[in-house]
Amino acid sequence: MVLRILEAEAAQGELVDVGCGRGDLFGRLPPAISSYTGIDLVRYEGFPESPRARLRVGDLNQRLPVEDAIADVVVSIETIEHLENPRALLRELIRVVRPGGLVLVTTPNQLSVLSKLSFVVKDRHAAFQAVHYPAHITALLPSDLMNIGAELKLERTRIVYSDDGRIPGTARHWPPGFKGRLFSDNVAYVARRPG
Repeated sequence: MVLRILEAEAAQGELVDVGCGRGDLFGRLPPAISSYTGIDLVRYEGFPESPRARLRVGDLNQRLPVEDAIADVVVSIETIEHLENPRALLRELIRVVRPGGLVLVTTPNQLSVLSKLSFVVKDRHAAFQAVHYPAHITALLPSDLMNIGAELKLERTRIVYSDDGRIPGTARHWPPGFKGRLFSDNVAYVARRPG
């Protein structure tokens, strides 16, 4: 989903990956991305060794350890649900991206059949079961992301759903054609910083 969005948005230039983990995104980026900066709490084994990739270590609940307006694209993949304050993260993403730059945030889809059924049966969304705690602490709806983006004056905002989702009660995935809000495991918030 992330690569599909980067391609659709003609993403290019410098990319910052907030909550980068091992930096897996780096090896899959389109050639138009000229440099990659990953930010995470620790340096994970396997982070890319490349002149085009660098790592910054810092607490993602605080000010990110990079300068203002250094990126053309800033992504945060499946990270916002791990943090205490989603508004603070989005403010930091806006600070880091250049005017007119792309902001892309993904998170578990709380509106899927799987998540809704889990909530009814287990009193928790699918990605927020006890096994996920304390890692997953902030469940967000697409409308929450849109509202926060509007508060922060982001432009050209949209929601994109992944093409993949699990069938409740099984290890199987929905067949092709079953996608969108009800069938996707993940959702992406896509926006541009004004300017």
